[in-house]
Amino acid sequence: MFKSFHIEREAWVRFFVAIAGLSLAFGAAIFSTVTRQAGNVWATAVLASAALLLAGVVGLTIVPYLARRVALYRVREAFDYDVTREGLVYLAIVLMIGVAALNTGNNLLFIVVSAMLAAIIVSGVASAAILRGLELDIGFPEHVFAGEAVLARLSLRNLRRVLPSLSVSVVPAKSGRAHKRLKWERSVFVYPAKAPREKQWVHLPDLSLRVVTGRESTPEIFNGRAYFPFLPARNTVSRELELDFHRRGRYVQDGFGLSTRFPFSFLVKTRKVPLTREVVVYPPVQPTDELFEVLPMITGEFEAFLRGRGHDLYRIREYLPEDSARHVDWKSSARTGSLKVREFTREDERKLRVVFDNPSSAAVKGADYERGIALAASLAWHFAGEDTDLSFAAPGYAGAGDIYDFLRYLALVGPRPQQEASQSILDGLHLTADYNVIFTARPRGSIPTELWACSYFLFFGEQK
Repeated sequence: MFKSFHIEREAWVRFFVAIAGLSLAFGAAIFSTVTRQAGNVWATAVLASAALLLAGVVGLTIVPYLARRVALYRVREAFDYDVTREGLVYLAIVLMIGVAALNTGNNLLFIVVSAMLAAIIVSGVASAAILRGLELDIGFPEHVFAGEAVLARLSLRNLRRVLPSLSVSVVPAKSGRAHKRLKWERSVFVYPAKAPREKQWVHLPDLSLRVVTGRESTPEIFNGRAYFPFLPARNTVSRELELDFHRRGRYVQDGFGLSTRFPFSFLVKTRKVPLTREVVVYPPVQPTDELFEVLPMITGEFEAFLRGRGHDLYRIREYLPEDSARHVDWKSSARTGSLKVREFTREDERKLRVVFDNPSSAAVKGADYERGIALAASLAWHFAGEDTDLSFAAPGYAGAGDIYDFLRYLALVGPRPQQEASQSILDGLHLTADYNVIFTARPRGSIPTELWACSYFLFFGEQK
C-alpha cells in the first residue's frame, strides 16, 4: 500500500510567490548596478529601492509563515538557552576588551578576546554533549491524596558507553501554558460609540486587534528541580522528590527538561524530554472536626438500622439514648418499670451505600462544595476500613463498590450545569437492604419520604 501525502496548497503557493519575489529583487539589483555604471542616477535609485522593497516584503510576510511549517521543528526546539548572570558579566568583559583592542590595535588584546569567545563555543559544545544520550523515567504512587506529601522517583540513565554526565538537573519543560498573542476579530464600527443603538448614525463592519491570553486550566505535577551531580556511563541514578498536592483533581505534565550549566555556567542549556505524565489526586481523607461530629451520629443510626432488620429475637436489654423508639418492648418495660428494647439477630452483612447527589453550581457555594467532597471521601474511606459492604451512587458514576473508583470520581467531579438543576439521583434511587448516607443540596421537603427511614442526610450549605 502506498502512503498518502498531504500537500498544503497555501504553503506551496507562498513558496513560489517568495521565489518569484526574490528573483525580481535579484534582477532589480543587477539592473541597478548596470544603470549606475551607465550614470543614470534616477533609474539606479528606483531599481535599488524596488529590490530592497521586494526583499523586505518577502522577508516579513512569507518567510515567517514558511518557517513555522518547517518539518525539522524538533531540531530547532531541541535545546533552550538562558543566559545566566555570570554569562552576562563575562560578555560585558569580552565587549570591553574588544573595544580596547579596536582602539589600541594591540594584538595581545585580540588574542585574549578570541580565547574568551572560544570559551563560549567550547561551553556550548560541552553542555550539548553532556545532555545527549540521557534517558528519563519518572514513577508516581498509584494513589495520591490531597494534602499528603508523596515521593516521586526520578530515574536518569546515561546511555553512552564511555562519557559520564556531570551536573544535570531535571526541571519542568517550558510548555508555554500561559501566553499572550494578538488576534484580529470581527467587530462593528459605530458612531457615536456611547450613544444608544437607535441614536447611532454609523454601523460599519470593522476589524479590531485584541490581546488574547491562552492558559491551560490543568495544573502541572512537577515544579521543582532534581539535581544529579554525576551519572556514570551505562548506569542509572535515581532520586526521590517530595511532591505535595494541595487540591484534588487531575494534574498533567506535558514534558520535562534536562538542564545543565556545565562547564562554565555561562548559559543554562535545557533539552526537552517528550515525557507525559498524569496524576489524579483524590480528595483529602484526613479526619476533621466535621467528621468527628458527624461520624458518631451516622454510626448510631447505622447500628440501629442493622438491629432492626432481623426477625428472630436476640435479647432484651436496657434502653440507650441512641436506640430507636420502634424497638422498645412495652410489655417488658411495663413489667420492670424501666424502658427495655429488643435486639434481633442480623440476617446479612453490614451494607452501607454512600450517595452523592451532585448539586448544581447555583445551589451551593464553592467552599461548601469542596467541604462536602472532602467529607464524602473521608466517610467512604472510614467505612472502607471497617467490616462494611460498601456501595456508591452518584450522577455519572459507573463504578462498582471499589473505594478507589469512587475517590477518583470525587477527585474529578464538578458542580452540575444550571440547566440540570432539576435532575436528582434521589428521584430514581432504588431502595435496597443498604443503609444510605446521602449528600445532597435539595430542600428537605422535596426528598422522597421513603428515604428518611433508611438514610442519614448531609446537606450542602444551609437548608431553609
